[in-house]
Amino acid sequence: MTDRRPIASRGSGWARALTKWLAARDISSNQISIASMGAAGLAGLCFYFGASAGGFGGALLLVAAALFCQLRLICNLMDGLVAVEAQKGTPDGAFWNEAPDRVSDVLIFIGLGYGLGLVGLGWAAAVMTVSTAYVRELGHNITGENDFCGPMAKPHRMALVTGTAVLAAVLPNWGLLQLALWVVVIGAAVTVVRRSLRILQRLGQR
Repeated sequence: MTDRRPIASRGSGWARALTKWLAARDISSNQISIASMGAAGLAGLCFYFGASAGGFGGALLLVAAALFCQLRLICNLMDGLVAVEAQKGTPDGAFWNEAPDRVSDVLIFIGLGYGLGLVGLGWAAAVMTVSTAYVRELGHNITGENDFCGPMAKPHRMALVTGTAVLAAVLPNWGLLQLALWVVVIGAAVTVVRRSLRILQRLGQR
């Protein structure tokens, strides 16, 4: 088990090139982390206004929301690479590495929930996604290990929301996004239980 989330694209050519480009500029890893919240906020706004726009405009906003969700993930990847690989980390980097992620999840899922007129479901998705991170951090504090298992870890839920947004724009069918919210809620709940059991298992082996 690793303290860094396993991400296949971390060693890709484009990631190395972008890391080098960012490292050569007056951009800190913390600023990239903060930018991820901006991308998430724009995704949430696109989800919210896309529902009321409908038609072609709504479809474009859905695609934009999907792109901003992916931009959020790119920022999440780059902040760590710039901090670690480019050695531009700061003493408060641990805070900025985690806190913006929680805000980002809330902005995306609340925006989607309000846009669909399913406020409670949007809040449920936000709460459950934050809960997955809470259990991971709890496990790290008491076992010294990070557990990034799914089925609804951050990359999984962003892939789900991104893919569903594009599909809903093409069909078009906003009902697919309602289904995606339910999958996030249920999948995150399963993730919380699974991570909790794995923590207890590791503690029992000591």
